[in-house]
Amino acid sequence: GEDVKPFTPGKAKEIVMSLQQPAVFCNMVGDWPALHWNAKYLCALLDGKTIQFRLGLKTVDLVPQFETRCSYVKATLEEFLAWSCGQPSCLSGPFSCYEYSKYWAYADYKYIARVFEDKPEIFQDIRWSDFGFPGRSGKESTLWVGSEGANTPCHLDSYGCNLVLQVQGRKRWHLFPPGDTSFLYPTRIPYEESSIFSKVNIANPDLKRFPEFRNTTAHVVTLSPGQVLLVPRHWWHYVESIDPITVSINSWIELDADHEARVEEAITRMLVCAIKSAENPSDGDLWLNPTEVEATSHEINLQYLNKAVSAYFKCQKASVSEQAHPSSTGAEQRTSASCKRRKREVGCEPEGCRLLTHEFGFSTLKAEKLQKIPFGPHLIQVLPQSQTSLMGAVTVESDGRDLLHENEGGHFGKLHCTRKQLVMSNDCGTHAHQMDSDSSPNASQTALSTNDLLDCLVNPHVISLVAQLLLERTRV
Repeated sequence: GEDVKPFTPGKAKEIVMSLQQPAVFCNMVGDWPALHWNAKYLCALLDGKTIQFRLGLKTVDLVPQFETRCSYVKATLEEFLAWSCGQPSCLSGPFSCYEYSKYWAYADYKYIARVFEDKPEIFQDIRWSDFGFPGRSGKESTLWVGSEGANTPCHLDSYGCNLVLQVQGRKRWHLFPPGDTSFLYPTRIPYEESSIFSKVNIANPDLKRFPEFRNTTAHVVTLSPGQVLLVPRHWWHYVESIDPITVSINSWIELDADHEARVEEAITRMLVCAIKSAENPSDGDLWLNPTEVEATSHEINLQYLNKAVSAYFKCQKASVSEQAHPSSTGAEQRTSASCKRRKREVGCEPEGCRLLTHEFGFSTLKAEKLQKIPFGPHLIQVLPQSQTSLMGAVTVESDGRDLLHENEGGHFGKLHCTRKQLVMSNDCGTHAHQMDSDSSPNASQTALSTNDLLDCLVNPHVISLVAQLLLERTRV
């Protein structure tokens, strides 16, 4: 029958939890009602409700267009569609200051549970149970609606792995393995918990300033409607909408390794907030990402660190207990927390951690012990691409042909349950800064900034070592 899927939920979950390279699932979601969630359908669902859009310039320079360098407006989806079609009604609307030919707009990281809190019945339109995660639906998912050119700067997510369903239009993904981290010049400025950004503009790399970028191995794929992309843990990604309107839905899958990652993020928060808060506010460095409402105090950050360490050991203890006394019921199939970044809400109880260990036990299996990954027409590898053709893309088709070919034409940080968005002014005179503080052409070549120090101090490799030393000290 047409509803028969190429992988059972168990096999799909085994692939998700064990595969350490990106891949595209085909023919797995054909019966999902969410495939009808195009922009016009969402207009009807939202019924005039306003949402926040991030706007950036379509021009490409050598500096990444971070969220701190964007403008923000609140608008209805109808107003967004009218603007993207060039309708005259936009001359007086929220997008009136932004010419469509010069700007893109992105309603990104929209938590479906929040946006559609008055329509919980639609959560079931998204069925991650087909991938082996029973009970996971739209309630644990995020919505993204963008115009052509809308993009997420290159970054890696500190927590979890990512499943992304493309609903409307196409998006081009540039992915880099965790081993390329040093070649991507990681930075925590702008600071956002659980997102580590790259200083390199992937769309236009400055090879004089970042020569090691030549050593990266890009995996590029164009994701089409009906396909689901697996982004494994700690894979870097730069994502761009390449069609006039794009809609996608994703869900971050929690992993056991997230417990240690939260300790690392707590250490990073303490250092970044302490050092950046000591700077003269008049310096004008927009170091705090708009997703972070405020710079928390040292006392709060210290509490957060202690809670993260306590949660780490509680979960380790629960994991050992679970292995000694495995559950026989299997009724508890998922964690209660759907958020990719829980920030200061990290005081999880052993029961919750036991659930997580039970749910995501596949992450502890060795890849060599698993059956061979069944690559083929229903599971397409996103293969490495040479730097000479970096901006091209592999397109995966699943319309019955399932072919790989070259397209010559050519983002948990975001799942904190109580995250508040900073609504920036949409006044025409307050467009975002177009030059980072550490990239000013007048800056001295030898003058080291606070950001230079932080790039070294909170480098992922350094923070990982500090976390290990700290956990060892606590363990003793």
